[in-house]
Amino acid sequence: MKLFLSGGSGMVGRNILEHPDAGQHTILAPRRAELDLLDENAVHDFLASHKPDIVIHAAGTVGGIQANMAAPVRFLSDNLKMGMNVLLGARRAEIPKLLNIGSSCMYPRAATNPLREETILCGELEPTNEGYALAKITCARLCEYINKEAPSFLYKTIIPCNLYGRYDNFDPQKSHMIPAVVRKISEAVEAKADMVDIWGTGEARREFMYAGDLADFVFAAIARFSDLPQNLNVGLGHDHSILDYYRTIAKVLGFSGKFVHDLSKPQGMNQKLVDITGLEAFGWKATTSLESGIAQTYNFYKNGNTQ
Repeated sequence: MKLFLSGGSGMVGRNILEHPDAGQHTILAPRRAELDLLDENAVHDFLASHKPDIVIHAAGTVGGIQANMAAPVRFLSDNLKMGMNVLLGARRAEIPKLLNIGSSCMYPRAATNPLREETILCGELEPTNEGYALAKITCARLCEYINKEAPSFLYKTIIPCNLYGRYDNFDPQKSHMIPAVVRKISEAVEAKADMVDIWGTGEARREFMYAGDLADFVFAAIARFSDLPQNLNVGLGHDHSILDYYRTIAKVLGFSGKFVHDLSKPQGMNQKLVDITGLEAFGWKATTSLESGIAQTYNFYKNGNTQ
């Protein structure tokens, strides 16, 4: 098939492009200089001209708690504009299939874990990333509305748990938890430091999946697109505490010092674990262990990939 992939230079996009199954398709993944996703007319014209069989919307302005709190306007406006332009551009160009990649940030902060797809919009969002979440929710709802108005247009949303891996962002001002900790502990090892700080108590729990596994699911979904539910969680079905992640990263990187908790820093939701009942029914399962994923992520980082 001919695929249009937005966000091909991001972590998710680049993992999709390097997946073994990518070679079976023609994938159009223009960089920002070639196609500005914030330009509504440019997006529509590109899609109308190239007429892909399916659109995969993986683009986004992303970051961890610190980045979200520092720039909520950008996280809301950029993600909303890009999503609207891609989804409505695809609809106007009569592209029959679209896979929208959402986020577990879409779930209410007080929702019962594991988080079920039907609980979206059933409560207040986590304040530290509310802008990003609102944009993602709007795009998921737009997919539903497009399909409701015209059932032949299969516009569906997958909701991954937290992701990490190759092509992640290791900038401490912008990164998510795992790449930030990989960098922090790597620098501690190099400096022969005996202490690393942890934001919060370390008791908050998170579900992190290796981005290469999400790419694997994307190709499984493409092959059986009609079987895919309207909204589907993609995750592991189990989580770890923040402290557990620190310990695993320390073990992989060879750090033997101690951890000190900075209780003045925010730690977000106490738990964010997605329900994978629908994913299990679909028949797919992630295969990368946490230790293996951390090792691959660290190898990517230490080879100078510190964007």
